Amino acid sequence: MSKSKNNTCSARAGKVGGQAVIEGIMMRGPKKYCTAVRTENKKILRDIHPNQSIRDRIKPLGWPVIRGVVSFVESMILSFSTLNFAAESIGYEEETAFDRWLAKHFGKTITTIAAGIGSVLGIILSVVLFFWLPTVISNFIGQYVSIPYFKNVLEGIFKIIIFLCYICLVSLLPDIKRVFMYHGAEHKSIFCYENGLDLTVENVKAQKRLHPRCGTSFMILMMFVGVLVSLFLPRDNTILYVGLKILTLPITMGLGFEIIRYAGKHNNAFIRAITAPGKWMQLITTKEPTDDMIEVAIVALKSALDEEFSEESVFEGIYQPVEEKTEETATLEETNDAQ
Repeated sequence: MSKSKNNTCSARAGKVGGQAVIEGIMMRGPKKYCTAVRTENKKILRDIHPNQSIRDRIKPLGWPVIRGVVSFVESMILSFSTLNFAAESIGYEEETAFDRWLAKHFGKTITTIAAGIGSVLGIILSVVLFFWLPTVISNFIGQYVSIPYFKNVLEGIFKIIIFLCYICLVSLLPDIKRVFMYHGAEHKSIFCYENGLDLTVENVKAQKRLHPRCGTSFMILMMFVGVLVSLFLPRDNTILYVGLKILTLPITMGLGFEIIRYAGKHNNAFIRAITAPGKWMQLITTKEPTDDMIEVAIVALKSALDEEFSEESVFEGIYQPVEEKTEETATLEETNDAQ
């Protein structure tokens, strides 16, 4: 590889990130993010917004470790927004008479209520599965073993086992399988861009689908970091210990973010070792995409990097019929519906 190409790859590393959604992909660049979704009639809808982080306005929030927590919170908020757009684009949220009745009498649709209930139940389930259950099991087994820090290591092992079982179970769902295929398209297109290649279907297909800077790798890494953090917490009281584990989550997130950030820009023996478990997990959470999924990834990536790719070039090589959806067109559609 030439020196100029090496410089290009280095400059592009970590510049763009993404997320697979229902029948589509969200790509996030330095200035904009774009969600591109393939509809049933094979058209690609886009939702493009400015990418503004609070870290750019409040400098202390951009400090190491702290920026990891801020980035995680912003990513969660962004995930809800992109998932809603994807669901609406493919008709997952068609309004019913019951929706209208709820909106009239309570001011909220059934989707909003269900989302709220689902979020609460999801948080409770996460605490039980990934905090309470591993602690209880490791405490029970650990009382028969006198090895120092045995409980902490055992707790981390059980967390990974539970997470692995959860991912394997959800991967059996047909819709999730397709999301994992789009996840593969996301990784491949980012690799193609970071390697300084033209964003074509053939170039993207030739790339690897296991990326060190993946959310899956971040989750696995957080579990390992969590084991190290837990070494400094008292385990005498289970409720107190679980509570402290939750309270120290920002530290775990921040440290995990810094490691993943570093891993995305370097390739050495240490980085390969600590990112290996996350990559193994990606064998489940990413699948080989189809050509039309890769096309969606390319459209999303180019749209998120409009400082590098002109609007005219976004759909180059994309042969399926396309339709754009921006904030302005969405507002116009809402106005027409209201009339």
